[in-house]
Amino acid sequence: MHDVVMVGAGPAALTAAIYTTREDIDTLLVEKGVVGGLAAVTDVIDNYPGFSKGVHGLELAESLREQAERFGAKIELGEVSGVHDEGELKRLETTSGDILAKAVLITTGCDYKKTGVSGEEEYYARGVHFCATCDGAFYRDKRLVVIGGGNSALQESIFLTRYATHIDLLVRSNIKASDVLQKEIQPYLDNGKITVHLGVTPKEIVGDDNGVTKVIGTSSDGKDIDFNTDGVFIFIGLKPNTAFLKNSKVKLNEQGFVITDNNLETNVKGIFAAGDVRSGATMQIASASGEGATAALKIREYLEGRLHNPKVEQLEVTP
Repeated sequence: MHDVVMVGAGPAALTAAIYTTREDIDTLLVEKGVVGGLAAVTDVIDNYPGFSKGVHGLELAESLREQAERFGAKIELGEVSGVHDEGELKRLETTSGDILAKAVLITTGCDYKKTGVSGEEEYYARGVHFCATCDGAFYRDKRLVVIGGGNSALQESIFLTRYATHIDLLVRSNIKASDVLQKEIQPYLDNGKITVHLGVTPKEIVGDDNGVTKVIGTSSDGKDIDFNTDGVFIFIGLKPNTAFLKNSKVKLNEQGFVITDNNLETNVKGIFAAGDVRSGATMQIASASGEGATAALKIREYLEGRLHNPKVEQLEVTP
């Protein structure tokens, strides 16, 4: 049994763990993927405070991890498949067996949305990708298609110009990225490295035994357009990683994000949420870290309240 178990090990959880472990609160983080979350697979983070020249996502993630572990946080690789409220204790179903906790912090963040078009699943990791820093280097001197028109699509397109000879950027309606990124991408539009196609919706991803060969898009006037390519990178938004809460009592909103109060506590006493998985989150790394710190302080208050509950004391000392 642990004082607090954190589901996920992104910036929110790692920051929270720094605070809880410094207070001698026994803390375990369970992460099914990459420690650092999506931040770890982001090439350069320009808007995290304290790094005037930006910081590589993996570098930031490793620094947070080392700091949390220095104070005594324990990180285990594994997947949580369920969280159950059993009164004073919470039971987490994991790939390593059940874990008991006095408090739980949900920080599972988000995952990449998929287009759902034909060929996307078939050619996943064989020409279809969702992480430029992970897979961009495979496409040196190749043509690429990027799908999306938000901040991630523009930022990752700029990164991919390090490798690709040309990028076709397919935008369903209009570019919705920030003005800063639109200014940053302009030189690549001027020199022909990136071509933006507005009003184009992906219809099908086509390939052969060697991988992807083209993307068929549909223009706003209903005409099909072929884009010959060696690979496709998709950046159309994020969805919360909350499937493991399906059979729990934790309330989610219509989009699947965790609902919390101002103390970052869910409707289930002792279960908290922070970061991108939380309804109302700003989807910024700095905000996630701030919420992690707030959640840690609220968890400490919650645990201190339990210590003054005679019922809890009796429960914990009874064999």
